[in-house]
Amino acid sequence: MPDEKPSLSRHRLPLDSLAELACGEGGPATLELLLGAERSRRLLLLRMLDDATDLEPGWDLLSAAQHRAPDVVDDVLMYPQTGMWLVTALRRIRGTAPQDGPPLWVVLGHLSCLAAAAGLRAGLDFAVEVPVRHGWVVLPTLGCAVLPSSEPWTRAVVRSEGGTARVEAGGTAVPLPLPHGSRAPGWHPQRRLGIGPAEQRWTMVLDDLDPYRTYPRQTEPRPLPEDAAQQWEHRLEEAWAVLQRDRPGTAAAMRRGLLSLTPTPARERFRPRSVTSGDAFGGVEASEPDDAVQLAVTLVHEFQHTKLGGLLHLTPLVTEEPDGPPELWYAPWRDDPRPLDGLLQGIYAFFGIAGFWRSHRGAAGRHSALAHFEFALWREQVATALAQVHDHPRLTPVGRTVLGSLHDHCARWLAEPVPEEQAAAARLCAAEHAARWRVHHLRPAPSAVAEAVDAWLAGESAPPRSLTAEPEIVPAPSARWLDSLAMLFRQRLAGADDGRPVREEPEKAAARVTGALTGDALLASGDATAARRAYLGHLAREPERAAAWTGLGQALTATGTHPPAARLLRERPEQARMLHQAVTEATGTPPDPLHLSTWLAAHPT
Repeated sequence: MPDEKPSLSRHRLPLDSLAELACGEGGPATLELLLGAERSRRLLLLRMLDDATDLEPGWDLLSAAQHRAPDVVDDVLMYPQTGMWLVTALRRIRGTAPQDGPPLWVVLGHLSCLAAAAGLRAGLDFAVEVPVRHGWVVLPTLGCAVLPSSEPWTRAVVRSEGGTARVEAGGTAVPLPLPHGSRAPGWHPQRRLGIGPAEQRWTMVLDDLDPYRTYPRQTEPRPLPEDAAQQWEHRLEEAWAVLQRDRPGTAAAMRRGLLSLTPTPARERFRPRSVTSGDAFGGVEASEPDDAVQLAVTLVHEFQHTKLGGLLHLTPLVTEEPDGPPELWYAPWRDDPRPLDGLLQGIYAFFGIAGFWRSHRGAAGRHSALAHFEFALWREQVATALAQVHDHPRLTPVGRTVLGSLHDHCARWLAEPVPEEQAAAARLCAAEHAARWRVHHLRPAPSAVAEAVDAWLAGESAPPRSLTAEPEIVPAPSARWLDSLAMLFRQRLAGADDGRPVREEPEKAAARVTGALTGDALLASGDATAARRAYLGHLAREPERAAAWTGLGQALTATGTHPPAARLLRERPEQARMLHQAVTEATGTPPDPLHLSTWLAAHPT
């Protein structure tokens, strides 16, 4: 009988699990399937790395630990930052990653750090050479040793014998305490937290040490001060309680699928920063939150990316981009145009955010106005994005299933009642964000603009028909803070919810939100007449400021004045901005913005 090749089992996602993910969910059993596939992927990446370079003796030590304690090696392998390291190392070898970081031998030597951590946890006797990064020796899942070093990149030895262990370099030795979670001179243990009550315990790492904890570039260890770490633990406890109450199904899956959080400094209020990477399944990088609810939203947001990343490792949602310039799209949560795959990531993440606010608004208590606004805004923004692409021809069958399900759910959400004050604010913010995106990134054809200038100067009654052609998307690096009007509404609603006076000098209100104009603050306060004057004054001083053109359109709409100009500035503001600039350059005299916008709104000749 001829020899038969061993058959390899394939990872399969049952239809019920796909259905869960397609509606933005995914329970613990589905997460286990995604984690199983991720484990196989990392083993394959590790084998590819071993085939591409010589990883001994770290490989030998890791193999010995695997024989002694396979669960320990699995834990080290599945740590989020291990996935980030694997991909970084392979890209460095292939020359497809930036070469300005640590030397390649330091990157590849990280395998010995992983092996040393596994060997220590498995109770092996060994000695292995590891890289030293600016005096830090990182042992993933355990902690970091600190050695005196005048060089950025050197080597040390991790030695374990007879139940004791130490890190040695240049005549200095740092004993490693037992258990390794204990503090000791020269040793910073990994912060492993147990969040929530015993029956719903969420075990996760507050990672301030691993060099691969920040995505996509590496960062040296930066241990948190003890009070800062305690504050983070307190916030996580509060956020976990919010999730257990408002999104218990999400929380149950999160216990298995979110494994580490990398803290970063606080940012401007209502503008947190958070990052995940598909290569670091289970890892989140997040800025210090304003409060527990914001942290809960951040965790939901990034968990959506985690789940979608796991699904994408099993099957694509879109086919390959055809040759030629990439197709770009409007993403209502971004300042920049996005490719199709990037837009899908955002749709899935912000669908989760809309779902959170939908659940939370019933339990928000005195903060209900802000919760209603957030739900109304994000359901509309997700619906806008889905309307662009939910039936795109590049979608695979799985992609069509996922987006079709999200589209149907979002359509039902749009029919749910929201108090009119918050619903109107959400509609205004959504429209203003879209208009600001247009005025930054859409460019009418230069020939059409030139014809329009000639028609304007000739006193024609309407612009040329050529100006009605679809404008080109030209990404503008200057596009920043397109969400400033929404930020002003958040500040205002949060103040009202807290019982604070909402009347404030518009200049002061705008100064607290980066990118905001005084007109924006007046518009958010409901004084559209004063906002119109402010925007016109700003255009007189700084006519290239995109937000002044779009804000003027919203103010005109709210006051019911100059309806044609208002419509043009809401729907095609890029025409007014570009033609104003072109006429000014041609004549040396800027045209009146209202007169110009009204003319552009006329039926083209």
